[in-house]
Order: sequence, then structure tokens, then C-alpha cells
Amino acid sequence: MTQLLIRLFVRHPDDTKNAAVRTAYGNLASLVGMACNLLLCLGKLAAGTLFGSIAIMADALNNLSDASSNVVSLVGFRLAAKGPDEKHPYGHARYEYLAGLVVCVTILAIGLSLLKESALKVLHPTAVVFSWLSVGVLAASIGVKLWMSRFNKTIGQRINSETLMATAADSRNDVLTTGAVLLSTVLSHLTGWDVLDGLMGVAVAAFILWSGWGLMMDTLSPLLGESPSPELVEHIEHTVMSYPGVLGVHDLMVHDYGPGHQFASLHIEFPAEADPLEAHDIIDNIERDFLKKDHLQVTIHYDPIVTSDAAVGILRSRLMEKARQMDPRLSIHDLRIVPGDSHTNVLFDLVFPAGYTGDKDARLAEMCNFVKEQDPGYCCMVKVEQSYASALPEEDQ
Repeated sequence: MTQLLIRLFVRHPDDTKNAAVRTAYGNLASLVGMACNLLLCLGKLAAGTLFGSIAIMADALNNLSDASSNVVSLVGFRLAAKGPDEKHPYGHARYEYLAGLVVCVTILAIGLSLLKESALKVLHPTAVVFSWLSVGVLAASIGVKLWMSRFNKTIGQRINSETLMATAADSRNDVLTTGAVLLSTVLSHLTGWDVLDGLMGVAVAAFILWSGWGLMMDTLSPLLGESPSPELVEHIEHTVMSYPGVLGVHDLMVHDYGPGHQFASLHIEFPAEADPLEAHDIIDNIERDFLKKDHLQVTIHYDPIVTSDAAVGILRSRLMEKARQMDPRLSIHDLRIVPGDSHTNVLFDLVFPAGYTGDKDARLAEMCNFVKEQDPGYCCMVKVEQSYASALPEEDQ
């Protein structure tokens, strides 16, 4: 069914890097979700009203909140598809994140309302009329939600959409909540404990609140400026290092202006003895290839590295090893040895990961003492930097 819908409603479905194709996928997922959730909501509202079940009513309102979320997602995908303009030169793709934030607020508001109603039902329980019709409605809902979870996950993975991946997780969670409601309906009938209906309604509301809060944190993260994924960092570094003459990569930064709208800047090390025009040509090729293959706008700074001086190479290797011994997350770059009349300056950048909780001053002093051990005439001059991106650990690659 998923592949049939994709073939019917998405043109050129394999070209997922294309903004128009991505929007078509988002529109399809939102419209299908809207239709399914509205049907489930109407069915559960009818069953819950007819048989007096607050738990079924709570689950119906959960489906209504999902439908409203689909509406917001649809609007978000449409607005995010707008191109750059004079006031927003980086485009409007962050509308998708804002749409997700609105969805999360809606989920939390409905969860609080359901919690209140369910708590009242616990304090003042009323009889629940058992019906195989309500059981059938809930069982059908579980089947539909299982399919919706797989549907949204398939499309979310295909277009790399956190919004749709969250929707898939929400549908999976709905399977659990609806299963709980079905269990309470059957148990209430078998045991005669009408309070179970209210208790299960409280559990469903609590689960909605917990899920909504988690989704809100996930949505806020890119808006606040989260670090790029280790997989993306690894891809960028591996790609750059595959070009001839490149000695190293550092100072990588990735700025996210919405799904499919990322910009990166980095420094590339080349031998200082190489022809700068050739190095510049390679940099141009790298930037063009990233834009063509990954739709990633990359800006590269050229760093010349002395390779003809054996002392520089040896000291660089020793300092890099020393940094790794102190902490595998530390690194150095831009090493220079500048001789003088009375002493020799050793200059380099020491890079700490973001949020480093260790003693930076102690690490810095340890590095400088190590430089002195190499040659008493060395004067250590270190610039401390923060890393804004990190690749996968070696054991995970």
C-alpha cells in the first residue's frame, strides 16, 4: 500500500534531494495521516459515547490531536517549500521545525485535558457498557496505527524527516495506548471494576504528556542549534580527505536552516610547498561536488602546512598523540615553529569538545610542559578552541 501511494502521488520518487519531491512526500504523509486519524476519531467517539467509556473517548481525542498534528505538518511542509527571499536568504525550511513545535504544544494541551477528565472518572466511576462493537473499533484502530507507523517511518527515512519519524513513533505509541484501552474495556467487563476505565484514561493521558514532552525536546533541539549528526560529520571528513593533496580537516561547522537546507564551513590543510592555485582549484571542486551530490553549501578555508621541515612533522605527531592520551576527544592543528634570537615559539590550536567538563587549564599546562620536554628552548603559545562537530568514534565506524 505504501509503495502504491508513493507511485500514485509522488513524481520522480527517487529524487529525494529535490525540494519539490520532498514536499510531495510530506504532503502525502500528512494527508494520509489526517484521513486515517479522523476516521479513527469518529469511530471511537461514537463507541465511547454510546457505551460511556472515558478511556475510549480519551483515545478518540488522542486521534483528533494526531489529525490536528497532521494539519500543522501539512502547513509546515508547504511553508518550508518556499524559496529564499530578500528577508530570508537561507530559505524557509525551518517552518517544518516550527510546525512540529505547534504539534507538541497541542499534544500537551490535550493530554492535560484528558488527565483532568480521567481523574474525575476515577473519583466518580460510572458503569461502562461492554460491547463487541467497541472491542472491534479498538482492534481495528491498532491495525491502522501499526500500518501508519510503518508508512511514516518509510517516508521519514526516505526524505530524512525528523517530523515524520516523530509521527511514526507517535503512531507506534498509539498502538500501546489503544491496546491499554482495549485491555481496560475487557477487564472492566470481566471484573466489574468500573474504576479501571478511569485509571486507564489517566494512564493514556500520562503517556500522551510524556510522549508530547519528548517530541517537544526533539523539535526544539535543531531550533536551538544542535550539533550535526556524527554520520554527517564522518561523511564530510571522509569525502574531503579523499581528494588529492589534502592533509587534514578541522574547524568544521554545520548550520541547519531546516531539513535539506544545511550550510557547512571547514578548514582544509594542504602542504605549504604545493602550488596555491592547484590547491584553490581542488577546493573549488570540493565545494561544487558537495553542492551537486549532497545539496550542501560548503565554504572552505585553505590552511598551508609545512611538510618539508622534519622537526615540525615529528612535533605534530607527538603533540597529537599526547592530546589523545590526555583525552581521546582532544585534538590539535595549525602547528607552527617560529625560531627567534632568544627562543623558538611553538604555536598551535588545542581543540576541546563542546561542553567539556574537565580541567582545561590543567590540560593546557600539561601540553605546554610536554612541548618544553621536547626542547627547553621552545616557548609554547596555545590557542584554545571549541569543536562544533564530531564524527563517530573509531569503534563505531
